[in-house]
Amino acid sequence: MKDLSKWTRKDFEALPKRKWNEDIGEFDSLIILPKRYIHDSGYACMDFIAVVGEEPKCLLSGCSDVIHVNGIGGYGWNWLEKFGTVPDKIEPISWSIDCLKTSKLMRLFTNTKLIAGNALSSFEIYAIPKKNE
Repeated sequence: MKDLSKWTRKDFEALPKRKWNEDIGEFDSLIILPKRYIHDSGYACMDFIAVVGEEPKCLLSGCSDVIHVNGIGGYGWNWLEKFGTVPDKIEPISWSIDCLKTSKLMRLFTNTKLIAGNALSSFEIYAIPKKNE
């Protein structure tokens, strides 16, 4: 089934899980899947689903209580290597969220490709600037 709007929560939960530090490459959008258990912080855990086109690829985390959009600090992918220090300005990225019809899960996407950080307590997601594609 390719039409994400028809997928159920159970369909998404049945996807394969990546290893915590596995690099799955670039993808187009991220679906936020709230989990049914509580993190040590007292907040609910979340998992995230990498999507290429309309094809869900895998579950990314499962242990995170927070998502850092464009990394902790918002400096983007590989910022220290690119800038050498905290940058004075950051290229704007257009982030959007929609809600899937059947599962009611939220999907996060940008005007570019995405890449995921490791599955840790805090999950980082990055937009890859178009000039680096």
